Amino acid sequence: MSEFEVATAAVQAALDAGARYADARVMHRRYESMSARNGEIDALTQDESLGLGVRALVGASWGFHAVPELSDRAARDAGHRAARTAAASGLVPGPPVDLVPVAPTTASWSSPYDVDPLAVSLATKGDLLVAATATAADHGADLAEGLYQIWDTTKWFVSSEGHRIDQHIRECGGGISATSIGDRETQRRSWPSYRGQYGTTGWELVDSLDLTAHAARIAEESRELLTAPLCPAGETDLILGGEQLALQIHESVGHAIELDRILGWEAAFAGTSWLDLAQLGSLRYGSELMNITIDPTIPGALGSFGYDDEGSPAVKRDAVRAGRWVGVLAGRDSAAVAGLDYGGSVRADGWARLPMVRMTNVGLEPGPHTLEEIIAATEEGVLMDINRSWSIDDKRLNFQFGCEIGWEIRKGRRGRMLRNPTYTGIGPLFWRSMDMLSSEIVPWGTPNCGKGQPGQIGHTGHPAAPARFRNVRVGVQA
Repeated sequence: MSEFEVATAAVQAALDAGARYADARVMHRRYESMSARNGEIDALTQDESLGLGVRALVGASWGFHAVPELSDRAARDAGHRAARTAAASGLVPGPPVDLVPVAPTTASWSSPYDVDPLAVSLATKGDLLVAATATAADHGADLAEGLYQIWDTTKWFVSSEGHRIDQHIRECGGGISATSIGDRETQRRSWPSYRGQYGTTGWELVDSLDLTAHAARIAEESRELLTAPLCPAGETDLILGGEQLALQIHESVGHAIELDRILGWEAAFAGTSWLDLAQLGSLRYGSELMNITIDPTIPGALGSFGYDDEGSPAVKRDAVRAGRWVGVLAGRDSAAVAGLDYGGSVRADGWARLPMVRMTNVGLEPGPHTLEEIIAATEEGVLMDINRSWSIDDKRLNFQFGCEIGWEIRKGRRGRMLRNPTYTGIGPLFWRSMDMLSSEIVPWGTPNCGKGQPGQIGHTGHPAAPARFRNVRVGVQA
């Protein structure tokens, strides 16, 4: 049987068992990663998985079942079991569940790339990591590490409404880090991010990172940080580098605008949100420079796709426009509950997981400035870059973040290096204080977003650029 025939059989079985709606996804994923340490290959992983997942809607309840076998019998059994689970769940009364309409589609989509990551030889990939980590070790790093990861995913989606969609998505990325150890201090510097940079594209992304060229610099900075002065404590102007601002968006905007969290559906594990649907369209989330979009159509960004796992086509939408909250990340069922007319943000991290609301590419549109202009306009402040730690409450409101490196800003100039820089704030107050934003947008990729029970790992993108925030509390008070 073809993958579409397997998915069709599962959907029909769910309908025969009483489902009023059903969909099925066959997914085939290949994964490869390699790591190096101090000039030597440390680990190589190559995995492959193939299976079928079926959703069935009976009354007001969902059921889900997954199997690692693509046969007619297994598919029909999976569809039947999904419907039985939904019916059993429906024994506990609940509110009606409707689905926002999506036009049935027959389509095929593939992510663009120049160089197939899995076609690049292991020797070439290994040589890159060995050279980069050896260079960092030679320049003073006590621990030099490098990593790349590749995901090659094919999906076949069928729904009882008539969808028939296949997609081939290639994702990859990598990075390096240098750690230096002192008597009472350990410092780390990373390039280009604390976990690397990732995208829905080919090996050309990894080549563009030029890991070896940056290895000496990050090693030397990690050693210099051991004796650099501590970031002073107090309120000051804060300039965030684009990579750190991407994490700020992820934690204090992306998760907060997930509709299932706003509705309380994720309260048991992931938490809720400080946002109230009654304020959608009126709440002042940030300054007028804050324009955040939900855009899975960005070429090469990690949260890009042709269709989500409910068959909704990728569409760009506003989440925040001129500082006002105007949009959410939604699925067809959560959108219907909230009275909205769009979904488009539902994905699963594999065939054995129930699709759920996930971030796509949630990020800022460009501002009118450059980083140099922002620094020049700052009389006194701190520039922080590259995430080191994060902490945020389960409503995504109060946060505290640490960065790998900071620099003192005095009279419009970058001054001495600062170690252990941290800052803290309250989401909407922080975003309302943004008064300068760079045009130098980078679609940062986050391949490790956790959510759900059982836990799922999502791949998300966050276009961001350096920005300035006024009167932010930084450092740690004694």
